[in-house]
Amino acid sequence: MARKPTKAELAAAAGKTVPDVIAAGLKVLFCGINPGLYSGVTGHHFARPGNRFWPALYAAGFTDRLLAPEEKQELLAYGYGITNLVERATARADELATQELVAGRRRLVEKVEMYQPKVVAILGITAYRTAFDQRRAVMGRQPQVIVESPVWVLPNPSGLNAHYTPTALAEVFRDFRLAIES
Repeated sequence: MARKPTKAELAAAAGKTVPDVIAAGLKVLFCGINPGLYSGVTGHHFARPGNRFWPALYAAGFTDRLLAPEEKQELLAYGYGITNLVERATARADELATQELVAGRRRLVEKVEMYQPKVVAILGITAYRTAFDQRRAVMGRQPQVIVESPVWVLPNPSGLNAHYTPTALAEVFRDFRLAIES
């Protein structure tokens, strides 16, 4: 979609889903909280222009060039995939109910059992704390695993997450990449 979605298109995207980018044996399965309305309209993960996911992947060295959201399938060639805890698109992640996040954890476990990624990276500390009932969790590697896959929590790359500048977010992603490659 080359043009910006209209307000009506964004409103109509509420509840839509975006297909996973997933395959067996990934190096990392990135797990977002849920698609935003912009992603619901376009059908692409992290599609809103202000989202920092794609720039952070590139700046951190996960990809050798900046991928556009519509190039999401190319992530598989690098060994990376994308899923979400909650499948339905919303304007903001805080619109999600606790039970949706908990149900999302169960779906994530099923996907990890099926596809067996080496590492799972959950993008959002608050969603992780709620979904996994880990109220004191901090960013970084978590003590538990999903099946045999270590779990890391990284910052939510949404432009609404003002806690991390694009540079700081890229540094966290880079530190994560270096830690899992060593």
